[in-house]
Amino acid sequence: LQELCPRKQPFFGFPRSKSMVLGELSRLSRPCSPLEQEKALKAGWLRRQRSIMKNWQLRWFVLRTEALYFYKDQDESKAQGCIPLQGSQVNEVPSNQDDPVRHLFVIVPGSAGEKDRSGVGHESFLLMANSQSDMEEWVRAIRRAIWAPLGGGVFGQHLEETMTYEAQCGTPREVPVLVEQCACFIREHGLKEEGLFRAPGQTNHVRELQDAFDRGEKPVFDSSTDVHTVASLLKLYIRELPEPIIPFSKYTQFLSCAQLRKPAMRGKAKASQMRNWTKVQTAN
Repeated sequence: LQELCPRKQPFFGFPRSKSMVLGELSRLSRPCSPLEQEKALKAGWLRRQRSIMKNWQLRWFVLRTEALYFYKDQDESKAQGCIPLQGSQVNEVPSNQDDPVRHLFVIVPGSAGEKDRSGVGHESFLLMANSQSDMEEWVRAIRRAIWAPLGGGVFGQHLEETMTYEAQCGTPREVPVLVEQCACFIREHGLKEEGLFRAPGQTNHVRELQDAFDRGEKPVFDSSTDVHTVASLLKLYIRELPEPIIPFSKYTQFLSCAQLRKPAMRGKAKASQMRNWTKVQTAN
């Protein structure tokens, strides 16, 4: 931690959800080959609510950086329609006692209820997943797609992408801002705390902080912030990295360093690996 150290968002209100009218959004639809689907950020089955009948249709959804496309079948090459993501927000819909089994989330375009220059009306899009965990995965993936170009979406993002963006937008750092901020706070407030990194933090607060960082914000840890919450946030960030902190490509080299018998040689070899790794990250 010493080496690393140098708001709650209100629920976004949305109007009564209406599904997209395919004719209105046909201009956004484009052919998509199975090969392109393989390169998608995420793909899977979801149910969407139709605008007039209010019934549910099962469709194959493919998430890309610019939009969420849907197909009648997994093998279809042409999308039936899409949901544009730029400027949008995605929120989980709280379950109610009358229908607790539905795992719903809504995508709200940035200009909900308004019309763009083409005259296309923007409505909220209500979707249903098969399970709570599936719904949460979709929400996280869509948020990453929305906020990654703006410096957000850091949870589940490759370290190289995070470091590249932060270097372009500010002073180059050795670690992501989130890691540095957490490490500094833990070093200042938690080194003598019993159960550090073992005791769980406040789940709701961890979720709020995660959402804030994923929106590209830089939330401030003040004196009222629980150190276990910050530690849990850091653990969550590391756990959701697509690749371990020591990447698979460097695993053998670092393992060889650890197997050296003499401490001095071990330290020198590890330092050399770290320097070489840092050069690669900087070059990328």
